[in-house]
Amino acid sequence: MNELIVIFIGMALINNFIIVRFLGLCPFFGVSKHIGSALSMGVAVTIVMTISALAAWLIEAYILIPFDIEYMYIVMFILVIATLVQIIELFIKKTNAQLYFAFGIYLPLITTNCAVLGITLINRVEGFSLSGSVVAALGAGAGFTLILAMMSGIREKLETANTPKSMRGLPVAFLIATLLGLAFSGFGGML
Repeated sequence: MNELIVIFIGMALINNFIIVRFLGLCPFFGVSKHIGSALSMGVAVTIVMTISALAAWLIEAYILIPFDIEYMYIVMFILVIATLVQIIELFIKKTNAQLYFAFGIYLPLITTNCAVLGITLINRVEGFSLSGSVVAALGAGAGFTLILAMMSGIREKLETANTPKSMRGLPVAFLIATLLGLAFSGFGGML
């Protein structure tokens, strides 16, 4: 149990996908303008990461390794991720049309979000068990959502601030990301 807690905290805070690994930067800068859409994107990415990690582990353990076709792991992981995103997109479209239209182009972009593929590859390299892979994906998703929420909260406040014209938009977002990275580097010695 302690190992799973360490994996979760490590993925969420210490090895955060956005701040430390620089994965998932497109939604980080693109969706982080409003807290609602950032939280929705974070939850969607967390769900896709978790299910992808589970499916990737099962496919590797029960298909790729037994049939000695481990070299196909990247193709299989991409196929799993693309399928899951399509299923989630259809589900959101049928259940919450407003959320579907709020996501716009960002929901299909989860398919190409390198953070989702990154968690499957990291789980493989680290050799996590099934439970370790799922917990790592949950931790990575929680850290992804946390950073998106923090960034969007700061950017919403800055919309009402007297920011110099040349710093509005992405320039100030890059500065915020740098400061968040510095703040999160403090978690490095935690475990």
